[in-house]
Amino acid sequence: MDRRDWSIQEIARLAGTTSRTLRHYDDIGLLAPSRIAHNGYRHYDEQALVRLQRILLLRELGLGLPQVREVLEKERGEASALETHLALLREEQSRLARQIASVESTINALKGGETLMAENMFDGFDHTQYKDEVEERWGRKAYADSDRWWRGMTDAERTAWQQRVSDLGRDWITAAESGIDPASADAQDVARRHVEWLTDVPGTPAAAPGGDAKAYVIGLGEMYVADPRFGANYATSAGGTHGAEFVRDALRIYAEANL
Repeated sequence: MDRRDWSIQEIARLAGTTSRTLRHYDDIGLLAPSRIAHNGYRHYDEQALVRLQRILLLRELGLGLPQVREVLEKERGEASALETHLALLREEQSRLARQIASVESTINALKGGETLMAENMFDGFDHTQYKDEVEERWGRKAYADSDRWWRGMTDAERTAWQQRVSDLGRDWITAAESGIDPASADAQDVARRHVEWLTDVPGTPAAAPGGDAKAYVIGLGEMYVADPRFGANYATSAGGTHGAEFVRDALRIYAEANL
């Protein structure tokens, strides 16, 4: 009896991804189809499905495609690799459960007129998760300055800051989905606000005296497209990296004209 395989359309539907993404994975040598049918359609067997599951798990954990490739090349045994993924997912599950409990506790306290317990309000929230990456990109001082600034905020200031970030993300998505040109006045106004937001974060090249703000802003725009962790903040209904590409283009235009 022949082993079953699935068409690219079936796999895309089951995995919650797109045929375009699967074709891209094939093009870059990350996930080859098991066979190509006479009609040119890609098909995937069980072994390919296991590899795709590993790819998607690593992507969920925030790894870019080059890092995913590196992990897959180092890990030869599918079962042991999945056990590692499972352990990481359980850690994430635990963190999310703590966040949920923290938020539920705050809601109950607010509804019941009780005193908020500050030490319990931020369980599961980790603003230091990008510490190594920030230090690698911009140096230890950049992280230390921004960390000191964040810790020195009051709860109200953190809430206002997070609202500012949320508003920027919403306005970027609205602009991208409206079909306007990244060079338009409306898009450039959002770009201006974005750069002002970056400038307000101590330790960044945009805030540091003599820092190369232009290169920094342009580089961040490129990173929004290349790194799905950040690109997800600008995801539009068009899917893919459309929203992040719009942000990148608008920021580049603004930086080249104003920084």
